[in-house]
Amino acid sequence: MKTSKKMPIELDIANLPLTPLTALSPLDGRYWESVKELSPYVSEWGLIRARFEVEARYLVALSEVDVVRHLSADERDRLNTLGQNITLSDAETVKRIERETRHDVKAMERAFRGMVVGTSLEDLTEMIHFGLTSEDVNNLAYRLMLKRATEDICLPVLDRIVDELMDWTERYKKVPMLGRTHGQPAVPTTAGKEFAVFAERLNLQTRGLEKRPLRGKLTGAVGNFNAHYFARPDVDWIKFSERFVRSLGFDANLITTQIDSPEDIIEYLQNYQRINGVLVDFDQDVWRYISDFWIVLEKRAGEVGSSTMPQKINPQDFEGSEGNLVSAHAISSNAWIENMARKLPMSRLQRDLSDSTVIRNLGVILGHSLLGYKNILAGASRMSLNEAQIKTDLNRDWVILAEGVQTLLRSEGVEDPYFLIASLTRGEHIGQGEWQEWVDGLPIDKDKKNAVRDLEPETYIGLAVKLSNLTRRRIKASRRRK
Repeated sequence: MKTSKKMPIELDIANLPLTPLTALSPLDGRYWESVKELSPYVSEWGLIRARFEVEARYLVALSEVDVVRHLSADERDRLNTLGQNITLSDAETVKRIERETRHDVKAMERAFRGMVVGTSLEDLTEMIHFGLTSEDVNNLAYRLMLKRATEDICLPVLDRIVDELMDWTERYKKVPMLGRTHGQPAVPTTAGKEFAVFAERLNLQTRGLEKRPLRGKLTGAVGNFNAHYFARPDVDWIKFSERFVRSLGFDANLITTQIDSPEDIIEYLQNYQRINGVLVDFDQDVWRYISDFWIVLEKRAGEVGSSTMPQKINPQDFEGSEGNLVSAHAISSNAWIENMARKLPMSRLQRDLSDSTVIRNLGVILGHSLLGYKNILAGASRMSLNEAQIKTDLNRDWVILAEGVQTLLRSEGVEDPYFLIASLTRGEHIGQGEWQEWVDGLPIDKDKKNAVRDLEPETYIGLAVKLSNLTRRRIKASRRRK
């Protein structure tokens, strides 16, 4: 039997457009709509914009120490705002030049020179990149990218998650819920207090990220200001460097090789790693609550939970969040943070280029992190608490009150109450009726026995409500101190 052979589809690879369907990275493809606001900050375009900003503001700083002529107010303004005004067309010009130079910073420098031709700044052409090495520009540019993407994009989304958690804390702080340790029934808590735990953890790390400093350097080719000092020994270049780096919002690092020490970036990213760890823990807990029917997800018309099981509403937002924040795959945000923490501190002698390709992946880290955060917000928007199921499971086994009883017996001087209670309750399941009978046999006086008899899973919640209120006050106070 003959079979017909299909002709392969001819692909014009040379003219293949970059779209969400052709992108190699899922961030630039499937998930582009969710992360595209990061593009002006941490894309190649964002890096070029930040480099222009450093170079242009450096010219302004040189004018302030009379290395270049005095600048008019209009010239200063044009230079100080140049970076933010770099268009995609400008960036494409840089990339065309780079194909010739095979050096990205030199390409940006040449593009900058072309921009001042025919303007009042043309006489300053030869002072563009005066005394600098590429890493003087790059280290500051990357830190600008990281800091601004964090402050403008990621921190507001994280604060929205904290707000959601605080809303759930307030709404459900009085709803008793079975607590579990080691996956087994433990003692009661409240739903709101358990959300308060995540609100407190996330807010603490978010505020830490908000305040975490970055350091930058402008010290020349091997860190000694060699060219600067040789050309203009009359300038205090150490003081100049400190002032310029601080003007960009960073602490100045004066003791360097050609590259800036990367530990501040590593610490900054590890703050993200801790944030992501908190949220993975949250994702996993919510996944369990959904599987126990303690949390239910809103049905939405047209959605499909399974290709074969039409009844399903899957917790896919929380699973997607977990997958983006940390997984065994190298594309996860936490895996990339660990990779940077291992690689960035190592550069042979005064400089090698092996760190360059690694640090370009800041956008991957922030992109997967942001996607994970947005997954959580999407999932939270459709969650509701199934209080009836929570109550049923809470009251199923009254043995969870044994902790309180053995503690009361301790205060009453009963000998070895832990093992007394354990011998009666360990591994057992006790309903309300059995509990009341069991209480009658306890070696305590009538008043204490009545107190134990009146105890119920729904009332044995300790100070959960007060702790929930305390958490909300603490978080609100931390926001006011911003």
